[in-house]
Amino acid sequence: MDTVSVNQFRDNLKAFVEQAVSTHTPIKVTRRAGEAFVVMSADDWEREQETLYVLQNSNLMKQISDSTITHTQRTGYTPTNEQMDEITRI
Repeated sequence: MDTVSVNQFRDNLKAFVEQAVSTHTPIKVTRRAGEAFVVMSADDWEREQETLYVLQNSNLMKQISDSTITHTQRTGYTPTNEQMDEITRI
């Protein structure tokens, strides 16, 4: 994560916003008299929020764990050829 001062950020706002959006790299902006803040694209923010939701949801984490086990043991659900054709056509 790049770190810039609030003055640098203000002077080059458009360039820093474009950088955050195009490279998907958040930028930490430091303030002399206060706490820092982070600038990131809205898509990246939403992705982070979804990840946090999954990680904090014990039921979803259990489902993922169970799926990993059945996948490794090859004992999980196996779609039919017709279902696979439908899936791969997407």
